[in-house]
Amino acid sequence: MNRKLIRPNMNEIKEKMGRGAVAQGPGGSAMVLTPTPTMIQPDGAVTAVDPSAPLVPQGLGSPRRKIAPPEQTNAESFYYLKQMQSKTPVVIVLQDDEKLRGVIEWYDKHCLKINRLKEPNVVVPKHNIKYIYKQEEEPRIRRKSSSKKEELLSPDVDLPLYD
Repeated sequence: MNRKLIRPNMNEIKEKMGRGAVAQGPGGSAMVLTPTPTMIQPDGAVTAVDPSAPLVPQGLGSPRRKIAPPEQTNAESFYYLKQMQSKTPVVIVLQDDEKLRGVIEWYDKHCLKINRLKEPNVVVPKHNIKYIYKQEEEPRIRRKSSSKKEELLSPDVDLPLYD
């Protein structure tokens, strides 16, 4: 008794629908073949796809290059705006290790304006800034004594690390 295959052949169906054909790819995998793309003439006219045109395998062209990351991520602007809106006290460490404490009032492409308490406000060029951090993140050093004798001689003392 001869049995007919219940599952239809995909090559026959695709050829009937006119969507291209399935070909045997490298390693025995199936590749979808589609007609070559339409051509746009210099005068703006579009030529139709020729049904007798050779089939081109999809996805086998030259590998696509990775898209370059954007030149401007706006992370710096986002950080400055957030600190300005919340009026967060920051410490700005300059290239010569001088520290400025204050609140960022405004910024532009080349500088920051810092409002300081009991000191004049300052405009700092960005190229002169080594790094910036929030004043609340400033480390504190505390001496811990291990014996009672040391407690009598030197009680816990807060030492200003940055001043």
